[in-house]
Order: sequence, then C-alpha cells, then structure tokens
Amino acid sequence: MWDSPMHLIIIAIVVLVLFGGRKIPEMMKGLGQGVREFKEGMRGDQPPPVQTTQPVNPPVTAPPPSTPEQPK
Repeated sequence: MWDSPMHLIIIAIVVLVLFGGRKIPEMMKGLGQGVREFKEGMRGDQPPPVQTTQPVNPPVTAPPPSTPEQPK
C-alpha cells in the first residue's frame, strides 16, 4: 500500500490544504505535550505537590490584658 513516496506527498498536501499552514504547528505542539505527559505518566514521575493550605498552627494574637475595675 505505501510502496511509493508519492502517497506520503499526496497525504501531506491534503493535510496542508485541510488544516492550513498556521494550524499545523499548533497541532504538533499539542501532540508533543500529550506524548510528554504520557511518558511521564508511564514512568510514574509526579511533580511535588504545591502546598496551598495554611500552616497548622497559625500565630495567635492575645487580647490586651484587662485591668480590674476600681470601686468608686
């Protein structure tokens, strides 16, 4: 079926006509990112989680000390 390079040239021309010259680099970039993410998933590489929570013991501000009332 793919015995001559003419088939590949015809397919390349059809793809170029259908998608245009500007869209093809965007598609290839997305394809490359997808392949990269797939490989990372297969290896089990996980980026370290980003800490988005507050610290467990936040600083506590104490109210000012109250003064005892003096009798009149």
